[in-house]
Amino acid sequence: MILKLKRTPGIYLVGFMACGKTTIGRMLAETLGWSFVDIDDDIEARAKTTISDIFDAVGEEEFRRLETGALTERVRMIERGDPMVIALGGGAFARSENYELISTNGVSIWLKCPLSMLQQRVASATHRPLARDPARFAELYRARLPLYGRADFHVEIRSDDPKPALTDILKLPIF
Repeated sequence: MILKLKRTPGIYLVGFMACGKTTIGRMLAETLGWSFVDIDDDIEARAKTTISDIFDAVGEEEFRRLETGALTERVRMIERGDPMVIALGGGAFARSENYELISTNGVSIWLKCPLSMLQQRVASATHRPLARDPARFAELYRARLPLYGRADFHVEIRSDDPKPALTDILKLPIF
């Protein structure tokens, strides 16, 4: 295990919505014997409402503020020695303050999923506010690619089966 991960045992899964961060994150955490956290779940628990309702009521900027707060709390837990796999929201890694926090407190892994696969996965989703407009969805995807590219490691998502991605993650030189 690399020194950075020993010092702050956090693995952050980044990538666009519906790329598999939660599913793969749970599997990875179970394999490692670590805790798993989905930042969106933290936000919903704290706000006592859904992500969609937060977006509708107060907008994306307020949601992003809540997201940074939830991430900061989890990073503090990791700094105290609680090893954790964290699934970030699709836009979390795009914010500079979140990127700085993550890059100095663990290892980030981009789950790199093709747009066509993501579009199929969200086609009938009503709980994803940023997926409501297909053209905006594709535009946002393209805009975030270079930001996700800053992750420490990149893992290709090739199918809807999460096992190959988990295998690829476990082959990374961080373990």
